[in-house]
Amino acid sequence: MCRRHRLAALALVLACSERSAPPNAAATDACRDANAVDAPQITGRAPACIRLIARDSSAATGFAELHRIAASPFTVSVDESGHQLFAPTITLSNLPEPRTLGPYSTYVAWAVTPDLAHEIKLGVVKNGRTDVGVVGLNQFFLTVTAERSPEVTRHSGPALLNGTSPSWALQPHDALPITPGAAHSAMVMNDNAHPGTRHWVMPPMHPHVPQMAPGLEGLVPNVAPWMPPTNPATVAAVRPREVATLRDGDSLSLVAGFVRRTIAGHTVTMYGFNGQSPGPMIRVDQRSHIIVNFTNALDQPTSIHWHGVRLENRYDGTPMTPQAAIAPGGTFRYVITFPDAGIYWYHPHVREDSQQDLGLYGNLFVRSPDAGFFAPADREEVLMLDDFLVDDKGAAVPYGADAATHALMGRFGNLFLVNGSPDYALGVARGEVVRFFFTNASSTRVFNVSIPGTRLKLVGGDVGRIARETWVSSIVIAPAERYIVDVRFDSIGRVPLLNRIQGVDRYRGVFFDETDTLGVITVEPKSAPTSTPTAAAFDRLRENASVSRDIERYRSRIAARPDYTLQLTLDTAQTLPFELWQVLRNEVWPGSPVEWTGTMPMMDWLATSRQLRWVLRDSASRRENAEVAWRFHRGDLVRIRLVNDARILHPMQHPIHIHGQRFLVVAVDGDPMQNLLWKDTALVPAGSTVDLLVEMSNPGKWMLHCHIAEHMESGMHMMFDVVP
Repeated sequence: MCRRHRLAALALVLACSERSAPPNAAATDACRDANAVDAPQITGRAPACIRLIARDSSAATGFAELHRIAASPFTVSVDESGHQLFAPTITLSNLPEPRTLGPYSTYVAWAVTPDLAHEIKLGVVKNGRTDVGVVGLNQFFLTVTAERSPEVTRHSGPALLNGTSPSWALQPHDALPITPGAAHSAMVMNDNAHPGTRHWVMPPMHPHVPQMAPGLEGLVPNVAPWMPPTNPATVAAVRPREVATLRDGDSLSLVAGFVRRTIAGHTVTMYGFNGQSPGPMIRVDQRSHIIVNFTNALDQPTSIHWHGVRLENRYDGTPMTPQAAIAPGGTFRYVITFPDAGIYWYHPHVREDSQQDLGLYGNLFVRSPDAGFFAPADREEVLMLDDFLVDDKGAAVPYGADAATHALMGRFGNLFLVNGSPDYALGVARGEVVRFFFTNASSTRVFNVSIPGTRLKLVGGDVGRIARETWVSSIVIAPAERYIVDVRFDSIGRVPLLNRIQGVDRYRGVFFDETDTLGVITVEPKSAPTSTPTAAAFDRLRENASVSRDIERYRSRIAARPDYTLQLTLDTAQTLPFELWQVLRNEVWPGSPVEWTGTMPMMDWLATSRQLRWVLRDSASRRENAEVAWRFHRGDLVRIRLVNDARILHPMQHPIHIHGQRFLVVAVDGDPMQNLLWKDTALVPAGSTVDLLVEMSNPGKWMLHCHIAEHMESGMHMMFDVVP
């Protein structure tokens, strides 16, 4: 690139502001009006826009719409390394004939990295709208150049229009001259503040972001620290997860109690079901019912929520419904029915930020009576993904006694667990097809799971099968989501199960690669037969006709306008620590759709649910959280738009869970979803708009909430009624 073009690139002006548009409105309207300030209750990005600025005195104008990848089955599109993928549509006007600029015949659009070292040819463009190639860069500028031929592979002609990606706004934090402890809004608590407490210990800094924001040293959350008070020496060691296979009408005794575990070399008291963590994997048949006789042997009230199961309302396990929280020593009899085949899970619905994180969770596997429900597989593996937070010495970081810590971003762990173990291992034979059932049981972390050297076939998710099986490079799985993936292992050796994401260092203003090994799969030389129905079926992508027929009944409503709009936002009217506020108010949102990893542990840890309030706001009534009063009739189809406000102190993604019903994700940022799947939890990326079509099939009083545990503890939940 010549010096003239390099200087022009470095002088680009960021032109990206809040956007909003109805899902079926022309995206061009959203981009043309990119500078308009929309009503706060519907602020969103549909789609993200780049304004293209003409060089010199050219009359050319343009903009680029950054759409998600249409074929992606997830609400956020990333590659296996965690780079966000965009499918740009470029709209241009007043382009002069290329030959008026010199010996040129065409215009070409390019995406170029900030260091100008790499460029991606997007394609030939002209006046009007043009769909171009995919961009998979953290930060880039988009340029339109005049070229001699449409076949050029590197640009050499003059740039006529330039613009920058939203993530270009990421800039280093200012070094704020705050004296540590100068204006404490947080309080130091002592060991006697609450039974079982100890001194607060500071969470460790992220290994790629070792610096701390000035002025935060010495601060602690304004709540007493807490860990389970029982002496580990008096508690039985945790046992591996067992399988409980139940028939229609069978009963199971389930006890929530203490277990002793060794985490990062430290012995710690945690929680488990029946002495196991994860708890027993319950296997049942579709359309059966079982009885679970539950006993609370914990030191605090609890309940069990049967996540994703469309059961009778009084057994949902939500204390805000007719069932009250179960006191220590108390019992409750759950009667659970299973109308839908698939993978589900159970967990507490009282102080999830601590109880679930300490190990109270388990899977439910509901088998279809249809032998061909899934394609054949050689084996099935049910994996619960989690993370756990330990300090620099390997000891568990305490929880807040009477309020949740980590209320801003959620509690990111730094020790990865698969089925409760940091050392997950699996042995398979070469050629075997393994069906993985993934559940994300973490408090806040969104995983991007991949298995190098293999093909991943997505076959199902939250509530059963996907309409059309599809190949994916990785699985994006938010807290509480489940995905079902077939994998064939064709090469011998050790294969890692990876979580690969892009972290953000806001202090230096850069993105970085982060790769964590969740477990190791050893492929043995012994080969599975290659001519079996299993091997042949793996290469085919099945169309699940029964799922498509089920969805087709609602086709006319899939394109309808929303019946309700919920804005997902943040109320910081309550007092944050002054030092934390000073740092956050200088933060510029980098345009990243997901907070993949905890690069700001001090800032996150300090904010408690006493100091901020995450909000679900009904745009029509302006009511918020528990004040929202929605009422439906059984059989209603309701389109709900979720708009994630990007103009708050720190935008965050929100995995939204709806109890007792199932829904389809029908649009993301105004773009229709092409491959549908019945779900109960959907990830709403930061600054995005996600439309749900909810089938109100199950009468009762139900909850809708964010499944980041600390966000729910900070108020982000509401109730709705479905009446017969």
